[in-house]
Amino acid sequence: MPASIDRAELMALLKKAELFSNLLDDDLSYVAERIDLVDLDAGQVLFAKGEKARRFFIVRSGEIGIYRAEEGGTEREMARYVAGDVIGDFDFAIGSALDATARAGAKAELVAFPRGGMCMQDLAKEKPDASARILLRSLSMISSRLRSTQRLISENSPWVRELRRQIYTDSSTGLWSRAFLDEELHRNIERSTAIVMVKPDRFKELNDAHGHSAGDEAMALLSGILVGETERLGRGWALRLRSNETAVVVPKCGPDDATAIARRLSSAIAAMDVSSARGTGFSFTSSLSLAIWPEDGEDWRRLVEDAYGVLTKAWRDGGDRLYRLKPRARRA
Repeated sequence: MPASIDRAELMALLKKAELFSNLLDDDLSYVAERIDLVDLDAGQVLFAKGEKARRFFIVRSGEIGIYRAEEGGTEREMARYVAGDVIGDFDFAIGSALDATARAGAKAELVAFPRGGMCMQDLAKEKPDASARILLRSLSMISSRLRSTQRLISENSPWVRELRRQIYTDSSTGLWSRAFLDEELHRNIERSTAIVMVKPDRFKELNDAHGHSAGDEAMALLSGILVGETERLGRGWALRLRSNETAVVVPKCGPDDATAIARRLSSAIAAMDVSSARGTGFSFTSSLSLAIWPEDGEDWRRLVEDAYGVLTKAWRDGGDRLYRLKPRARRA
């Protein structure tokens, strides 16, 4: 964090930015370490028309005017920003070329994010969770400000498109992420859609006895099993929920087919052969839960949470078992 600005003041300024509005405190501290302070004299240009929006700004003091060229070479002031105002966050979110020039109306000081030389890909590598939350917020901003969000993301904004993929992909396994399950997947479900959740029962034992590298290998094997099942079916999504808890979501799948999927997954997990545990007699069992939308509940998000609770119960009951979510009583 720059020494020339008080931490409390900087954190208060950062919270004014919509992109940072859903960050955790430690994420905000990380952002604070990756800002620049920009000093401008009266009349000095902050950015010029046509430049790519590689960062955005929060006014700490002074004033910034936004100017657009008119016919005949004159300029017209479009907006004026004062202390506490945020400049260019939406352009930064979509990675667009700036369509106006920003100039200090009086001596001004601004907070700039990210600091010079950094890009969102760098932040994603350094702290993927924080960058994912920033980018999820950027998508929310785009959605709220522009009706054609999907077209914008798919056609006009390469870094948003790439980082959107990163947001919705678990970097360790390549599976779809929990964010994808919460934010996007419900748009693609159709009657009937099954969710089968899976948790290996002895994962901690494997890590404790053979190290985290063995756990990483087991997760890679488990991920391959889940992806292989969706490929075999020709539909569906394989997801990582959290830690070693995973799931497959399969559209056009009733209870009998979902149970068959769960049995196949359980058998394949039991057959996983982790190289560092070979010859030790170690083998996995698994806890599983399944639920069918909308038969077991019409609210998809509530159904997912309830199915997770059933998965936890199966594991706490000793594992090596499959439980189905009981359908919710329907109102008359």
